[in-house]
Amino acid sequence: MGYPTVINIITRLSLPLLTATLLLGTTSASQAVQVYKSVGTYGEVKYSQYPPQKSKNYEVIEFRSDGRQNDAGQMAGKTNSNQAAAPDPEAQRIAELEARIKEQDANANAQRCQSLRNNLTNLNVGGRIYEMDDNGNRRYLDGREIELKRERVQQAINQYCTGA
Repeated sequence: MGYPTVINIITRLSLPLLTATLLLGTTSASQAVQVYKSVGTYGEVKYSQYPPQKSKNYEVIEFRSDGRQNDAGQMAGKTNSNQAAAPDPEAQRIAELEARIKEQDANANAQRCQSLRNNLTNLNVGGRIYEMDDNGNRRYLDGREIELKRERVQQAINQYCTGA
């Protein structure tokens, strides 16, 4: 009679304790801690448990109970709804390369325009003008050929050098 009563008492006491331990273990692992990261008036970085009162410019960082960042890949660059997301490094690199290519094209176009203007100046100066043939010999141009070249160079300047 005493033996079944002791087991019954232990079971009654240990079951709620075991249930409470399991519940606490699962809830603490799933809870995340929010930390607010903001930049102070003098450029210092501040971390707080509460959102800054005077600033709308802050980032929410969530940490798991084990100290690791919660969904770090998804949260990277995210801020509050009033602020745009940080630019993707790959997109930023592509934009810089496109800007550099555009600048190089503009420089090459400016050099072509300068060369065309120099050619037009040489054609307008007068005198004997020649071209080199395939054998490296000079071939002097007559007045009609010079006038045709002058017109072609002027058309190229009008087409490619506008606004330059």
